[in-house]
Amino acid sequence: MTLPDTDTDTDTAASTAGADRTFQVDLRGLVDLLSHHLYSSPRVYLRELLQNAVDALTARRGLEPDAPADAFGIRLYADGSVVRVEDDGVGLTEADVHTFLATIGRSSKRAEQITEQRGDFIGQFGIGLLSCFLVADEIHVVSRSARTPGAPAVEWRGRGDGSYTVRTLPVSARPRPGTTITLTPRGDAGEWTRPTQVHALARHFGSLLRHPVTFDDGTGGTGGTGGTGAPVNPEPAPWARTYPTPGTRSRALAAYGEEVFGFTPLDTIELDLPAVGLKGIACVLPEAVPAGRRHGHRVHVKGMLLSEQAEEILPDWAFFVRCVVDAESLRPTASRESLYEDDTLAAVRDALAEQLRAWIARAAAGDPDLLARFLRAHHLAVKSLAVHDDEILRMLLPWLPFETTDGHTTLDEFARTHRTVLVTSSVEEFRQVAAIASAAGLGVVNGGYTYDRELVHRLPEIRPEAVVADLDPATLTAHLDPVDRETELAAVAYLALARDALAVFDCDVALRTFQPASAPALLVDSREARHERTRSQLAREQEGGLWGDILGALRQEAPRAQLILNQLNPLVRTAVAIEEPELARTSAEALYGQAVLLSRRPLRPAESSLINRSFLDLLAHALRKDS
Repeated sequence: MTLPDTDTDTDTAASTAGADRTFQVDLRGLVDLLSHHLYSSPRVYLRELLQNAVDALTARRGLEPDAPADAFGIRLYADGSVVRVEDDGVGLTEADVHTFLATIGRSSKRAEQITEQRGDFIGQFGIGLLSCFLVADEIHVVSRSARTPGAPAVEWRGRGDGSYTVRTLPVSARPRPGTTITLTPRGDAGEWTRPTQVHALARHFGSLLRHPVTFDDGTGGTGGTGGTGAPVNPEPAPWARTYPTPGTRSRALAAYGEEVFGFTPLDTIELDLPAVGLKGIACVLPEAVPAGRRHGHRVHVKGMLLSEQAEEILPDWAFFVRCVVDAESLRPTASRESLYEDDTLAAVRDALAEQLRAWIARAAAGDPDLLARFLRAHHLAVKSLAVHDDEILRMLLPWLPFETTDGHTTLDEFARTHRTVLVTSSVEEFRQVAAIASAAGLGVVNGGYTYDRELVHRLPEIRPEAVVADLDPATLTAHLDPVDRETELAAVAYLALARDALAVFDCDVALRTFQPASAPALLVDSREARHERTRSQLAREQEGGLWGDILGALRQEAPRAQLILNQLNPLVRTAVAIEEPELARTSAEALYGQAVLLSRRPLRPAESSLINRSFLDLLAHALRKDS
């Protein structure tokens, strides 16, 4: 799409029937589209100018490979009234200006003579200069080509209304090859064009650039047209520097991570993928983060900051680190604010994941203190990795903490104490049985948390002598002692009333003795059993219809819940001796309600109603008795 020329006779073109027509571009509308849908903020204008300058320097270096390393650079100038970016790059001829600056979507980096070098350039889309219209109504470009010896300087002025002018200037207007771009900011763009802000943006986007970049705010130097100015990127990336000792290097990388991310890393992991020219560091977060929360990572491409929120550079399970990397071969999207999802990015993600695994392996083999601190903070991340990674499973499963009837402990310690490791299928099931199982000497692991049940069942792969089984209600009740026959006969009438009162919940009632004596009752009821009873109830309600036939075909013998009363508890001994039928029913309902509450599972409406009713009935009975 070409910008409309001021000399075009559109009336004549329109009057020719069937003639081909050229799209006319509303430049203001296009800039508005860029600002709202392509770029995240007007601040990207400076990144685009720096990027164009870096690409021009790259092309110049291709023409003069033997030039000194510091022969070419970039100079920024901002004094509040103008923003200027000058480079010593390859420059443009008059023909280049007409071809590349006046045509939307065409990039000088697509020029035939440098097509084979395209991978050396940051930009690929040829629309970066338009971003300057986010802060200015006019772009002034003066350029002189290094490709053509003795070429004159060329001036191009582009305006926000879509018009532009081009004229040739004498050589003295631009003594050296390169390009100078000058913006006169609009009044509403001061937030992004103040000298302090321009300097901050230059540091933000260009701190790792490989070409020297300087900044002048007009208070010294020569106005940015040849003065030295203040260095924007005085040092190379920290991983590219040399250090006297490994310890010094480690501390320097940690200090850089703290400067970038604002936290002191638990450790830093050097990242190096020579195949794609990627180097950087991963900073291990010192504290746990919510499962699944993905942090953004800082990604530079050829030194230019691409994104601070690049989630796609690492796999989902690596949420315990934040990375800053610089790469040569990653492909940016059109906005150059994120990475293009392609095979190269997928391969980079897998390779970085391997380097994180290798760090965990080194910590497990040689630094138990670091490993312990890491697992305390990030055991969930490691569990998610161990589920799919056999090597990590073998190395770290024995060291991972789990909630057990012995408290929070590692599987290795737990398996030494309990030859048979029982695991629950839900958190609520564990909470129902934990105290009683512990008193009975059973070793139970809470398998209700993400990954835990699957990992516990894989323990025999690491410890062949360990036996792992799902906790079955029958296993627990088998460890509860029966009461003597005389006591059981004395409680028959009460147990019958209790079963009748709790029949609506498909709950049986039994009397046993178990520790701790402070626990009046135990509700044995799994989630699967509740689901089966719900399905059976629905089938009964739908009996006779098509849906009822389908549910009936699936119907099994509905498992019942079991409320086990503890004869060792004084309250239970008093309850089973109650002779008044209504009070006996109410006490049974209250004991059931208390057992449900202790399980911490969601209450059904009928259970909430029962708990409220039994409490009020007991209160009323107590008040009547006192009166």
